[in-house]
Amino acid sequence: MTGMLEVSADWLALREAEDGRARSRRLARLAAALVGADVPSRARPVTVHDLGSGTGSMMRWLAPQLPGPQSWVLHDWNADLTAHATEARPPLDRTGRPIAVASRVTPLDRLSPADLDGADLVTASALLDVVTAREAHAIVDACLAAGAPAFLPLSVTGDVELRPWDPRDIRVARAFNEHQRREVDGRRLLGRFGAPIVRGLFTRAGWHVRTALTTWRLDRRDPVLLGEWFDGWADAAVEQAEVDRDRTLLDQAAGYRELRREQQRRGGLSAVVYHLDVLAWPR
Repeated sequence: MTGMLEVSADWLALREAEDGRARSRRLARLAAALVGADVPSRARPVTVHDLGSGTGSMMRWLAPQLPGPQSWVLHDWNADLTAHATEARPPLDRTGRPIAVASRVTPLDRLSPADLDGADLVTASALLDVVTAREAHAIVDACLAAGAPAFLPLSVTGDVELRPWDPRDIRVARAFNEHQRREVDGRRLLGRFGAPIVRGLFTRAGWHVRTALTTWRLDRRDPVLLGEWFDGWADAAVEQAEVDRDRTLLDQAAGYRELRREQQRRGGLSAVVYHLDVLAWPR
């Protein structure tokens, strides 16, 4: 889809382990219970549709927690990313059987109920903060029509805690959050409002909704991920400061970066990045 944000397979691989640690296992267990309730009478595999699937990290994490047999359909606007998942050895379900995997190139603004036909579960990891209001409504409407539970983890809340604290953190975080709401090729992103909006849409539709506040915890145990995250976070803030003509932040950026990089070189920098996980299912 023109204008959709592109991410690299390298970045997805770098963050995969931390994503897996961070996602709510409590909500995953509840999702597994929901799709497993009618497994004894099921005449077909458990069908999971993964929106914005990338290279399949959500599938690799969740499939072993779900009953089988399973069939996953990976939806993404970047066929090169889904090729990583479909060409690799598939993960195993909870009973040790390999799952079936297929992929589709799916523009989210044109997602329809037919795209989720037969779904027993819909997932979307780290997606709701990079969609538009139109796309968020399309996702919810398609889930409602399919009548399938939706497990949507790892949407950023905009809250970040760096240690040691620095007063400039506040201004950088504010600029980053505004950058997350920018317009990209005519698409106004929801940023940190994405997960609350989707939660509200499901609630208004009368569905059960459960949420969990989840965190990335970045420190010297994974210096590459910490460094890549910090550079991306600071780059976005500076880009927004240039748009806003925020001279204070622009003047402070170089010194702030050097301080944080020196702290990381000494092993003294850490960051907690907050996310909201959402699980919704029909009454």
